[in-house]
Amino acid sequence: MHVMVTGTDTGVGKTVVSALLCLLTKRRYWKPIQSGTEPSTDSDWISNLLGRDRVLPETYRLRNPVSPHLSAKIDNVEIKLDSILDTLSNISDSLIIEGAGGLLVPLNRKEFIIDLISKIPCRCILVARSGLGTINHTLMSLEALAARNIQPLGVVMVGERNPENKCAIEKYGNIQVLGEVPLLSNFERHTLLSHSQNIFKHEDRTWISLQR
Repeated sequence: MHVMVTGTDTGVGKTVVSALLCLLTKRRYWKPIQSGTEPSTDSDWISNLLGRDRVLPETYRLRNPVSPHLSAKIDNVEIKLDSILDTLSNISDSLIIEGAGGLLVPLNRKEFIIDLISKIPCRCILVARSGLGTINHTLMSLEALAARNIQPLGVVMVGERNPENKCAIEKYGNIQVLGEVPLLSNFERHTLLSHSQNIFKHEDRTWISLQR
């Protein structure tokens, strides 16, 4: 089954978490919707890290770094979930899939990232910041997932460790924090691989089924 890496917001750390999961599980990476292509894309960065053969091309590669629905409008393109699902239907192996922005980022006039998640055979991981405000944003995101009967695999927190926020998210969200990713300054492959092996060490190791 695929794993969708989604987030509570834009710039929360989804790409780094996706890279860590790819290194840990040896899965390929796919970001179906890319908004903004300068100076490079998330797929370009992952390709430099993992190799081009480990990265699938985007279904929608939009030029402007704004919400996908607006970027598509500027490029005179309509994002269609069926086109993304058609691409996925031709993939035989399980992927690490990165979403765009937060769960309620609009893709077109009526559909959101969360609608795409609901149509993909996947388990999702919610990426959240560790600092002030994360409890509210994370719990709201978990409620949005629950409203669509999506049960996330767990939460990954990014930033300086905050035990109180971690405890609150686990308690009030009834969810596992699978790992805590520090703010990294070194993104070389061996450094990230070392982090991936140390970060995801929750005492309940059911998430490890990702590696199968």
